Amino acid sequence: MGRPTVDVILTDGERETLQRWARRRTSSQALALRCRIVLACGTGASNTQVGADLGVHPVTVAKWRRRFAAARLEGLVDETRPGALRTVTDERVEEVIVRTLESAPPGATHWSTRSMAESAGLSQSTVSRIWRTFGLKPHLVDTFKLSTDPQFIDKVRDIVGLYLAPPEHALVLCVDEKSQIQALDRSAPVLPMMPGMPERRTHDYLRNGTTTLFAALNVSTGEVIGQIHRRHRAAEFKKFLVRIDKEVPQELEVHLICDNYATHKTPAIQRWLVAHPRFHMHFTPTYSSWLNQVERWFALLSERRIRRGVHKNVQALERDIRSWIKHWNEDPKPFIWVKTADEILERLAGYLNRVKDSGHELY
Repeated sequence: MGRPTVDVILTDGERETLQRWARRRTSSQALALRCRIVLACGTGASNTQVGADLGVHPVTVAKWRRRFAAARLEGLVDETRPGALRTVTDERVEEVIVRTLESAPPGATHWSTRSMAESAGLSQSTVSRIWRTFGLKPHLVDTFKLSTDPQFIDKVRDIVGLYLAPPEHALVLCVDEKSQIQALDRSAPVLPMMPGMPERRTHDYLRNGTTTLFAALNVSTGEVIGQIHRRHRAAEFKKFLVRIDKEVPQELEVHLICDNYATHKTPAIQRWLVAHPRFHMHFTPTYSSWLNQVERWFALLSERRIRRGVHKNVQALERDIRSWIKHWNEDPKPFIWVKTADEILERLAGYLNRVKDSGHELY
């Protein structure tokens, strides 16, 4: 007589889930077939009839009928398999990590997967898996510069406070100049990108002069006020302040975040600020340009418009810069500052505690 057939009774939720799993593109073919088998069994069809309709053996239909009846939807998922036993012990893993962090190979400044594998007696792929698991990248180096400003903490709190809680009836502008922007032309025409081939250009270039961009980034809206000059003296910075004064409504206070460049502090600038009391200067700590959001905007300008541009003269370069500013201001996007001053100082203090004899202290 054979084994009795297990009845499959589906709830509305199970039927909807099975239909969704059977249709979606991300499901494996095996899982989609199992879903169709169970759905067909839910109509009361026999194993032989379901097998004939779906092109599978009736024994396969009976298997997934039983699995679903016993474990419902979870029974359709493949069971985890134990796999092969580990051949690398925890002690060997610890040895690789300690060597990577605390030593260097003979004749080199850092380990590679090949040199570490040879030294530790492991395969290169094993060393690579250990490094990936623990986030070790000996080939990468980041640079940093610690500020020696005695007012570092006060300045950080002042500027971050402007970002996170700007004053009412006031405008916060991040101001700086991008000087020595070079108009570069290639020694041969650029070869355009083609299918299977990137854009190609000569490694050498021709210098056709430089220009300077003064920019003020509105922290709240992302809009940029820009002005181009061929030089970046205090006289040009004063002209830029006059430009800002004209464009910002007179009823608003203006808070300018600047770096410690000498042209921002000359007597002429100080006299202008005294004559315009609605302007308030906030200086970033020394070696801390990362606090000024306009630097991030300058990076976008270089990446998207200048670095790969070809300019036969300074006028062409300046046209591209003005075009970029106009395009940006049509749909400006402000940078969202999320770190509080306490979080920044806490992270810096943790770094200084890890570095022996750093010579820096935070109070």
